[in-house]
Amino acid sequence: MGRGMENLIGITILLLLLIVIPFPSSSSAISSSGNSSKREVIEVGGGPDDLVWVVQLSDLHFSVHHPERAREFQEIVGFALSFIKPSLVLLTGDLTDGKSKDLLIMKQDEDEWIEYQKVMQDVVLRSGLDRSTFYDVRGNHDNFGVPVVGGSFDFYSKYSINGQLKRTGKVNSVTIQTSKRKLLFVGFDSTMSSGFRGPTNLFGHPTDELLAEINSELSQWDSQPTQLVTKVSFGHFPLSFSAASKSGKTLQDIFIKHSLNAYLCGHLHTKFGKNLKRHHHSSHHASYSKQLFQLNGHRTPSVNASSCSKAATSIGEFWEWEMGDWRKSRAMRILAIDGGHISFIDINFKLGAKETIILPTFPLDSRFTSASSQNYKCGSTDPSSYEFIRALVFSASPIASVLAKIYDSSPGNLILVLETQMKKLAGSHGNLYVAPWNIQAFEDPSPDRFLLQIEVSDIMGRSTASEHRPFSVSGIPAKVPWGWKEFFVMGCQWDSLYYPILWCFYLLVLFILLIPKALLSFSRRQYTYKNFKADKSLVNGLSWIFTELYNVPVAWCCVVAYLFYLVLCPWFYGQVFTEGRERAYMTYRGWVSSFNNLGRLEFLGSADIMVVVLPHLFFVVLPAIMTITVLAAENGMYRDYLLSLSSKKKDDYDGQNKESALPDSSISRTSQIILCGRWLRKLLLVVSLAISWKHCKNCVALMKAYEMNPIIHFPFYSFAIPLVLAYTIWKTGKNFKK
Repeated sequence: MGRGMENLIGITILLLLLIVIPFPSSSSAISSSGNSSKREVIEVGGGPDDLVWVVQLSDLHFSVHHPERAREFQEIVGFALSFIKPSLVLLTGDLTDGKSKDLLIMKQDEDEWIEYQKVMQDVVLRSGLDRSTFYDVRGNHDNFGVPVVGGSFDFYSKYSINGQLKRTGKVNSVTIQTSKRKLLFVGFDSTMSSGFRGPTNLFGHPTDELLAEINSELSQWDSQPTQLVTKVSFGHFPLSFSAASKSGKTLQDIFIKHSLNAYLCGHLHTKFGKNLKRHHHSSHHASYSKQLFQLNGHRTPSVNASSCSKAATSIGEFWEWEMGDWRKSRAMRILAIDGGHISFIDINFKLGAKETIILPTFPLDSRFTSASSQNYKCGSTDPSSYEFIRALVFSASPIASVLAKIYDSSPGNLILVLETQMKKLAGSHGNLYVAPWNIQAFEDPSPDRFLLQIEVSDIMGRSTASEHRPFSVSGIPAKVPWGWKEFFVMGCQWDSLYYPILWCFYLLVLFILLIPKALLSFSRRQYTYKNFKADKSLVNGLSWIFTELYNVPVAWCCVVAYLFYLVLCPWFYGQVFTEGRERAYMTYRGWVSSFNNLGRLEFLGSADIMVVVLPHLFFVVLPAIMTITVLAAENGMYRDYLLSLSSKKKDDYDGQNKESALPDSSISRTSQIILCGRWLRKLLLVVSLAISWKHCKNCVALMKAYEMNPIIHFPFYSFAIPLVLAYTIWKTGKNFKK
């Protein structure tokens, strides 16, 4: 009896454990170890066996001041998704605008979030898709002025799709399972834990904990080495605007480690260019994140290998593809993964909805291939798939015909070398059209000699053609053209460049202001404009200019003191959150609103504040220093000119030198006119007004952005430069007695 009771108790405890402890299911959310991230798995049925496509939208910026953004999104996107039927819809941040009408006040507006929620509900309904297929991550605009995640001003957690579906973690992943591979999508939120108002909320700030979580999510299928896995990550910030963690680790390090196929992001819009694409690669993982800039965005030939050796496929690499914005460009991206190879098309809806959309999936666009797909014969895909040109055709109307055309551009103009009818693949749920071709006929060392175009006609007689896409059978990469704007925003690692730029500025300016002062104090030679005219050397010219600057000692001392003030003291005190909480103060190292656990000052947003610091230094302080210096030099020139006139009049009066009454031969007539009328000084007065006006506009913008009074909250920042300029103008404008 006792033994039976023990068995009964044991069985009861086991049943209770089975009930209380939830076991993960392949189709349900799975909690990652120690975090609240969610893992979901989607089974894709039907054919083709190894083809999946998703849609990306970014930077919607729904605004109460621009209702057309939400209205057109509702009308166009819902209709487009209804016939595209993607497996996922990724919205990569800046869902709302959070800006006042004059664009100066940046904080959360609940009305915009209510509108976002209503529009997305309608889009989900129109598209016919399940709401769980939508993933919307937080952008910096969605974080403006949010003091605490989950607090009263965190409207993202309340109104976003992720928030409503309880995807509360910083990292969420979803796996699309086909019959041949797993497609892993990992989305993450790298916004600041305490979101400051703009403009000093510009960077992503992944923590060490977040990086460990992303690493864990990207590793979830690595225990199955025989399983084919394609990995894609998505977030809001480009890597050039993502800071390193406290330990110095970066998102690049994680992505390189996992040989990510692509990172999808937004943030930069299309105003900086349409080629905001960047290929990352490294054979030395430890040193990769130390790069300050990258000169080009394309895959370089050095990354290629001519064979299918392991060395050719072991190179750490991934593509970063920034997404154009909905805000002005009305952009949407369709990304297809066909046999593990990624293709995409960016669509512009500025002219309204489109009835037909074409996305070629093979051959691959040679501008965006990776080393792993450098030679199609090296791929893990069924080789028989290379025997066909493949294209996805999405249309609201039935398709009448699809033509594949290949052009040869080597003669200097396009010559049609292949035209073939494409047929819909039997059993395809995604309107995949294929056409046989002889792949060997298009082998060529040039990556952009041959161009592919797909033409589609529907039963209404409407014809649509895709762009001419270069392809390379051998996988040789074509160049992605980068202008200076693309390099500026994608090629520079701005969080790493901030301090080098800042200290280079200080070293240069202080060297110019202090070193000549020390050298001239030991020199007994007098440097004047007259001496410079006699010996026009660089040393004499600079010595004379700095001597004149030091002759206005108050201005020189104020400039030097102001430069030290900007390094040692707070710039201003502002309201950095939507409302409530105490003010924080900003230094060149970041915002300070509290002390850390060790009782030390904690600087937040150390890279974000560069948007205030560097423009002030380079467009206000530096021009002011140059203007003050030239004002002093012009004053010295005018003084010497008056002295020369006085000496000539005295000589003429004494009658000792009749020729001395003539103009000084060493001064040209043009120089006399300029000096007599002081035209250079008048020009410098205009420049001083322009500098003061620029500075005034900056101060007004900061006043509104952080609810500040210039006299109370930032007097030195507001008045130092205009007062020093005004003093220099007054000091150098005194009349000299002739």
